[in-house]
Amino acid sequence: QVQLVESGGGLVQAGGSLRLSCTASGRTFSTNAMGWFRQAPGKEREAVAAITWNGINRYYADSVKGRFTISRDNAKKTVYLQMNSLKPEDTAVYYCAARGPWDPVSPVVADYPYWGQGTQVTVSS
Repeated sequence: QVQLVESGGGLVQAGGSLRLSCTASGRTFSTNAMGWFRQAPGKEREAVAAITWNGINRYYADSVKGRFTISRDNAKKTVYLQMNSLKPEDTAVYYCAARGPWDPVSPVVADYPYWGQGTQVTVSS
């Protein structure tokens, strides 16, 4: 079992930056691929970025490529999402999620059994 807690959300103007953090507790973290997802009102949850257990392979949604960076610190059991050049359309609740041990990176919501509670990101125009 993995418990996840997100932090770092907030209100920012368009063009600004935020860094989200997700800290894990429980059995494992260093062997789990991790993902960041977001859900805007009235829309389905979508993948934003994901990273393998060793940080070598990363996935980014086309809409955030070049603006967002996912990283992880296994010693701190924390995964980060650095968000730059934020746009109003990035407004959503952002969720951290974990796959099972040794599973590969995936952008599919159903592939992640462990989820945090989410943190709100609001980008004003």
